[in-house]
Amino acid sequence: MLICATCAVEYAEPVPEVCPICADERQYVPLDGQHWTSLDELASNGEELTVHDLEPGMLGIRSRPSVGIGQQCIVVTTSQGSLVWDPTGYVDDATAQRVRDLGPVLAIAASHPHMFGVQVEWSRRLGNAPVLVAEADHGWLGRDDEAIQTWSGTREIAGGLILHQVGGHFAGSACVLWKDGADGDGVLLTGDTIFPNPDHRSVGFLRSYPNKIPLSGAVVQRIAGRLEALSFDRIYGNFNNVIDHDGRQVVRASADRHTAWVRGDHDDLT
Repeated sequence: MLICATCAVEYAEPVPEVCPICADERQYVPLDGQHWTSLDELASNGEELTVHDLEPGMLGIRSRPSVGIGQQCIVVTTSQGSLVWDPTGYVDDATAQRVRDLGPVLAIAASHPHMFGVQVEWSRRLGNAPVLVAEADHGWLGRDDEAIQTWSGTREIAGGLILHQVGGHFAGSACVLWKDGADGDGVLLTGDTIFPNPDHRSVGFLRSYPNKIPLSGAVVQRIAGRLEALSFDRIYGNFNNVIDHDGRQVVRASADRHTAWVRGDHDDLT
């Protein structure tokens, strides 16, 4: 198994000449070409994972130095067990044990293929926990495994912890609703499906974040409409970017703003 150094997604050997995820228009291959790494190489170079509390029942895990895209993995723990969301592109035994100490790992899931990380390696160190992959994104897998299960639409992980496929960034792009989060007001984990912005008052919707390719107004309204049916107050992205309160209202206002701009409502300002 090798890991793409640019996106940190794992691939079974023989690996492709170029990482398909990075060659896609939503990502990029570095100017100096494709580079591969491995868990052993990362470990020998001093790679480590840091773990910190986000709120009661939620941990954040990040790689240091950053591996690939550098997302924050989020672990949500309920009375029934835990979900590992957007797994990092590096894993070690100590961190896996810390997650296992929280109780049974019910599933590992990524918001979209950029966040697959080393999900199969995480599974093997977490007692072969199921790896949930949206059916629409199964073709992006670089490494298949018996632990992988496909899903579409919605998938309940535990009571009050539910995967929702909303599409957009990828056809299978998903969010997680955790009803008990934010002191019972509800938490939405979004990855890049929607992106909490630096102003902490709005979210973004893009087909490609590094290459700045927008989504249509119709797709953004579809995403917002599906999320509008859910009850949540706080939104967590995958880079420690958070909308702390009024999350549902923020999604609606941001979707309407996006739609107005791509429709040309504000062309007089440009």
